[in-house]
Amino acid sequence: MKQYKIAVAGTGYVGLSLACLLSQHNHVEAVDIIQEKVDKINHRISPLADKEIEEYLKYHDLDLKATVDGKAAYRSADFVVITTPTDYDEGKDYFDTSCVEQVIETVTKVNPDAVIVIKSTVPVGYTEYIRKKYKFGNIIFSPEFLREGRALYDNLYPSRIIVGRPSDDEHLVNAAETFAGLLQDGAIKKNIPVLFTGSTEAEAIKLFANTFLAMRVSYFNEVDTFAEIRGLNTAQIIEGISLDPRIGSHYNNPSFGYGGYCLPKDTKQLLANYHDVPENIIKAVVDANRTRKDFIAERVFDKAAAHSEKSAGTRNKNVVVGVYRLAMKAESDNFRHSSIQGVIKRLRDKGAKVIIYEPSLEDGSVFLENEVINDWAVFRDEADTIIANRYNDELDEVIDKVYTRDLYCRD
Repeated sequence: MKQYKIAVAGTGYVGLSLACLLSQHNHVEAVDIIQEKVDKINHRISPLADKEIEEYLKYHDLDLKATVDGKAAYRSADFVVITTPTDYDEGKDYFDTSCVEQVIETVTKVNPDAVIVIKSTVPVGYTEYIRKKYKFGNIIFSPEFLREGRALYDNLYPSRIIVGRPSDDEHLVNAAETFAGLLQDGAIKKNIPVLFTGSTEAEAIKLFANTFLAMRVSYFNEVDTFAEIRGLNTAQIIEGISLDPRIGSHYNNPSFGYGGYCLPKDTKQLLANYHDVPENIIKAVVDANRTRKDFIAERVFDKAAAHSEKSAGTRNKNVVVGVYRLAMKAESDNFRHSSIQGVIKRLRDKGAKVIIYEPSLEDGSVFLENEVINDWAVFRDEADTIIANRYNDELDEVIDKVYTRDLYCRD
């Protein structure tokens, strides 16, 4: 088996999980701009909360080196895998792909023979556009389908491997097959479905898949909204719906809205791609998430105000809402774009004081202009109501104060 030299640009969940996977049988250099992350990886300490990444770095024989010297890493690489972030720009109504293009510009200068594999999520049509912009043909696109906190597990046991490339370019057809083979070689799961498509089709697959998941989350959240307003048992309704094998019991646990790094930005980008195409559903998915946060904030404020009135004997608009943890998922340390942040902003607009219990932040620090209080007793006693997107046994002692829509205590 030929060993390839692979550079991975970015050491987030996608990049570091791929670096661990591919370095089992290849030489991999993981590139990041943060020296602290690079040092941790080189000392086999994961900078991310991910059980399998932590285990593989510590116990497996990986041919993996981390570096801040991107040019050197790209110069000797057969494949350069780009996993840098592409945050959605609300003003431009388009993904900010500047980090992706910085890597492409560097590779075209230092190693024009390398094959670039874009793993970052991009707008539909981006790979074709970027090939023309840089007059550089060696670019293919391969979407990732990973969960934060279980990224390496999802690479070891992938549901599918998809690689997009031009079907009329023999060099890229072969490169795509080789890259898919490298992913298969590193995986524990065998007989993985592999699909080769055009690059634009592969980009569409990623955005449509995530938007479908967002739609499913929104659907069960709206079931929960209906049941809560009508005084019905949400769990019984959802369980009955989920017994239909065509529907199933996955992605059916109510929440404060879909959040995290992927779903909010991917749904908005897909909607932007529909600017000249008739649609109803995609916009509804984006709008439904805002509506859910509005509803949650209203219910929480009313609950907190009622508790404050009961305690003080008078209705006080300046109620105190305690936020229990910011992460969207259990066992994750990432709370970028978590749905609870939207609820926090709405509560502040209503006049509530918000305090946050988040042990990953420094006690006494400020997050979104709200005080972080990590002394559990102080936090517990000061809050009129405590909101939790995902429940934890720690909340049992103050259950009468807690507002959550987590019915099944799982993601």
